Amino acid sequence: MTSTRPVQNGRQPLFSFVVVAVFCVALAPVARPQANSTAPAAGTPPNSSTMPESAPAIPRAPSAPSSAPAAVSAPHVSVSPLGGALDLLRKGRLTEAADAYSKIIASGTDVAAGYAGLARVNLKEKNVSGAYTAAAKAVDLDPKFSDGHVALGEVYFRQGNLADAEKEWISVVNSGHATARAYYGLYLISHATSNFKSAKARIDRAHQLNPDDPDIWRAWAFTLGREQRLKELRDFMAAQRIGPDADADRHEGMSHYITMLEDESKRSLHACTLATKADSTETNLAQLMNDPERLRAYGIEVKLNGQSSHLMIDTGAGGIVVDRRVAEKAGVTRIVDAKTSGIGDKGDVAGYVGYVKSIQVGGLEFHDCYIDVYGKRSVQGDDGLIGTDVFSSFLVDVDFPNGKLRLSQLPADPTVADAPLALQSQRSETAVWHDRYIAPEMKSYNPIFRFGHMLLIPTSLNESPTKLFLIDTGAWDSTVAPAFARETSKVRREEDAHVTGLSGEVKNVFTVDRANIRFAHFVQDREDLIAFDLTPISNSAGTEISGILGFRLLWQLDIKIDYRDGLVDFSYDANRFH
Repeated sequence: MTSTRPVQNGRQPLFSFVVVAVFCVALAPVARPQANSTAPAAGTPPNSSTMPESAPAIPRAPSAPSSAPAAVSAPHVSVSPLGGALDLLRKGRLTEAADAYSKIIASGTDVAAGYAGLARVNLKEKNVSGAYTAAAKAVDLDPKFSDGHVALGEVYFRQGNLADAEKEWISVVNSGHATARAYYGLYLISHATSNFKSAKARIDRAHQLNPDDPDIWRAWAFTLGREQRLKELRDFMAAQRIGPDADADRHEGMSHYITMLEDESKRSLHACTLATKADSTETNLAQLMNDPERLRAYGIEVKLNGQSSHLMIDTGAGGIVVDRRVAEKAGVTRIVDAKTSGIGDKGDVAGYVGYVKSIQVGGLEFHDCYIDVYGKRSVQGDDGLIGTDVFSSFLVDVDFPNGKLRLSQLPADPTVADAPLALQSQRSETAVWHDRYIAPEMKSYNPIFRFGHMLLIPTSLNESPTKLFLIDTGAWDSTVAPAFARETSKVRREEDAHVTGLSGEVKNVFTVDRANIRFAHFVQDREDLIAFDLTPISNSAGTEISGILGFRLLWQLDIKIDYRDGLVDFSYDANRFH
């Protein structure tokens, strides 16, 4: 689960499990934005993606042998240098893996494969530019080497260049090479474009070809039903296919998830299913103010076990997060500890996942749900937040100008049976494998990329080629990554701006001299756009996120979201503000 929150005047945002950008920008007081600051403009291509980085770093040079012990093979089994390097990579021993691949390159044998492996080491180490240089070298050395093209596709994907990533993987599959990681890559593309039936077929094929690849195994395991998934996860942990020292965060996260699945099994739960006959509702959006003059967000009333709370509505968040006080009042049952982390330098905050018997939103009630509880006494002074992804069984209409949240049935897809309605308060098994369906009444909607709860839309800055921006009503203002901003405008350090996250203050904050932001069929001109490093969000998503469309822009729009099909519609009418 992830969550994002805006912060004003030093209040801190919440993060849960995975880092996502949320920030406080402490500047001079900002007045409520004018209704005419966003106006219709020419649209951007719905599936455009980014270009490779222009100045990648040089990958690791060959180095001296590591003093750590080498991978141990089974008796009487000879392990090739490539096999040994791959084993080190999979175990998370990245320094040793880099040395092993560098030695293969220096030896003059399997050089292209050495560079492909080195590219993957660099990706694991979050060195995207080094990964690009290594993967490009592999393809340059041997243009027919399929794994070089697969590795290059993996780098393109991390750079946010999804179109070229898909081309690399398709070319490998069409060449007749049964490469598991090419199918895994196509699974990632299918998943990001809400083609979940295709994604299931591709990950099944990847797992059939190579069940020992940890990345493939994890993706495959999460497509299984609860009981089979629980068995696979237990077996995986027992076999120590990831060790607690090699990948501590992932090891801890998987242990926590197993605990949740065990709790579900013990309770015989069908997670957070609809318990009312009503299948649609409308509820008021309440203004959340910094002071009498400054609107900062909107919230809705949510009842937990009958206890009323007001949670901020957040398109950039995942799940439901409440503060400890709200959880205690509602009688939330603690299930498993979960640390939270965010932008800044002060470390993690403890929290937990809790069980709630009943959640009520408007006229809809859901039973047997899991939520996140923030370990401190306040979620930025509010009761908490609710990510719009929890309503992914419905068509979600966040009508900011008219102050309404509407949940209604999605158009029927003639190719599949309807899935049961539920509140997706935590990750649950897929009931229906469904590919994107664009109903006639949704022809005007914009296809977006979905990475978990994150909704990413191609966006242009100062008429640049489009890159991926996060649609985030929980972030007070829009922001951009400094590297992207420098491609199109002057960027200067902003000494008077303070960006604060859960883990403290961001040291390097910039402003962009001129920012013309274009997405869908809208444009907004800005002169005070904040820029700071968004790498933590990109690392958590697995693809480059170059900016955020925040509340200061989005509050003027009626936003309709079809999570099932990865579609978003924005409408604007200057006459309807009241």
